[in-house]
Amino acid sequence: MTENKNEIMEGVALSEEEQNKIMSKYDPESRTRHFEGVPKIIVRCVCVGFALFMLAINTFILLPMQVHRASFAGFVVFMAFLLYPANAKTNTRVNYIPWYDWIFGVVGAACFFYFVLFFDRIIGQMGAITELDFWVVVVGVIILLIACYRVVGLPLIIVAGVFLAYAYFGNLIPGMFGHNGFRPQRIVNHTFYQMEGILGVPIGVASTFIFVFLLFGAFVRKTGIGQFFVDISNALAGRATGGPAKASVIVSALQATICGSSVANTVSSGSFTIPMMKKLGYDKNFAAAVEASASTGGQIIPPVMGAAAFIMAEITGIPFAEIALAALIPATLYFVCVFVSVHLEAKKKGLKGLPSDQIPRALPLIIQKGYLMLGLVAIVFFLARGYTPTAAATYAIVVCIVLSMFRKDTRLTPTKIFEALETAARNAVGIGIACAVAGIVVGVVTLTGLGITFANAMVAVAGGIGNETLRMLAVLFFCMLASLILGMGVPTTAKYVIMATVTAPILVRLGVPLLAAHMFVFYFGTDADITPPVALASYAGAAIAKGDPLITSIIAAKLAIAAYIVPYFFVFNPQMLFINADFVSIVQIVITSVLGIVFVAAGFSGYLLRHMGWCSRAFAVLAGILLVNATLVTDIIGIAIIVGIIAWQKFYVAPMSPMRS
Repeated sequence: MTENKNEIMEGVALSEEEQNKIMSKYDPESRTRHFEGVPKIIVRCVCVGFALFMLAINTFILLPMQVHRASFAGFVVFMAFLLYPANAKTNTRVNYIPWYDWIFGVVGAACFFYFVLFFDRIIGQMGAITELDFWVVVVGVIILLIACYRVVGLPLIIVAGVFLAYAYFGNLIPGMFGHNGFRPQRIVNHTFYQMEGILGVPIGVASTFIFVFLLFGAFVRKTGIGQFFVDISNALAGRATGGPAKASVIVSALQATICGSSVANTVSSGSFTIPMMKKLGYDKNFAAAVEASASTGGQIIPPVMGAAAFIMAEITGIPFAEIALAALIPATLYFVCVFVSVHLEAKKKGLKGLPSDQIPRALPLIIQKGYLMLGLVAIVFFLARGYTPTAAATYAIVVCIVLSMFRKDTRLTPTKIFEALETAARNAVGIGIACAVAGIVVGVVTLTGLGITFANAMVAVAGGIGNETLRMLAVLFFCMLASLILGMGVPTTAKYVIMATVTAPILVRLGVPLLAAHMFVFYFGTDADITPPVALASYAGAAIAKGDPLITSIIAAKLAIAAYIVPYFFVFNPQMLFINADFVSIVQIVITSVLGIVFVAAGFSGYLLRHMGWCSRAFAVLAGILLVNATLVTDIIGIAIIVGIIAWQKFYVAPMSPMRS
């Protein structure tokens, strides 16, 4: 089996150096400094110390909520300047940290630990802050924004800066969006010391649930489960029509369950799958788009669903297990759409699967390493039993360690455990910084009442539309645009926080169930990673395939068309999210929705039993949408259209032109 695997990978997979180069170009969180020798050991020890500290205060050392969050923020600010250079030029120097980064890191961390040291006094002041309290926060926020620029990128800073300007200059804005303006002291007090902003819910979730799940993911990857995903995907789909592309969809979905970044997942799994697809005849842009769309969809797959789902649980008060269950049908439809699109593209171009002698056998793989999946099963088990996400992930880590001991090649040795702790700490920096800066947006919204004002404006605009359904569609469309635009170039966690604060309340006010409203903005925030013109996952895939980034992003958006359609339907039909749903309705929704998505994919790909004309494609998409709507009337109409399309495809023979005859 190892020989077969090597034969598959030979000559196609990207080297680690090539992967790192692409990652550093499209994912700011990967642009870290290079250390060797003693400095490398020291940096690793700092990371491990941070991870152990966070694990301790999340399990057996109980700290006040404010102290817990401020400590986490202080550590991630310091580590941001320890790990991330100011520019690419300084990144080329090994073991080099300029003097000003030491100052930024120490002073920035001190500004947050200032709140830890003087917590009792500041809380006792009941909102009144001293001049020193004020300037400590001002300096801390400036350094935080500098760290954000290095770790996350410019877009999030622009968003936060616009909101801060709105809080201060609101008196200059005419109309309903204007306000009296707030003094800097009031802004600082509200967005920091009152736990409404920087140290609010986003950083709170990042320092608890998200960190422990990052640690869980790091431990799982160290068991070698990633290679198992690659092998089992090829074993299951490699022989089929267009097998390598189908395997890419499966492996990307599996990898994404333990990787919270669509870009990182695109590069890590795409370094193998994209060259393989190209080698077997797929267009380079299509190959890149398959990987990007599958990797991006991994963030909506239960049970983990990336970091944003944990923040959703905290903001909405809905148990995480309920959110994960609600995501099941939409996630299924997403990957059915991508999978069917890949299959139809392969049929259209006559692409075959891999030769049997190059495909690993599934049963031996499952026997040898299938038990590694029990770590993911453990997450589901503990969440279903009512454990908190932190407890579920902690116990799942223990399960992973125990399971890894069964085989030498999967065993978590002390070295691997050390590396897993370091990886979790490094991954926490980007998420922590993004959540802290996103907290500024939340603080300004709650201070100024912008969320209510924006909701009133949207309701007023929609009120001019007479039809209730059209009115709701108009509001959903504007919320979709806001989510896609604000999500461009912004990490998923931060973009969800912004949209959950600004746009989700609008939908709730119009009667959309709370879970459906938040899932709607979450989905479209995720879609931003493959939506042109700024589609980071698509761009990363195009870099691997040496394709055109814009064309790749357009194809990726087409492959993932379900992600742009399904959210509208679960708003109008919340049973799709298991809201007030019975068994019969769920069965109907699953059957008709899956069938509908198949025909939507066929319409967009232009192929079913054979090539489809534009008229057939339009009717296929219409039939699919009617079926996804999952009502008796629309299902009957949709099925009737489908029967007509299949009959036309099967029996109609186009007349030959005189030239052809």
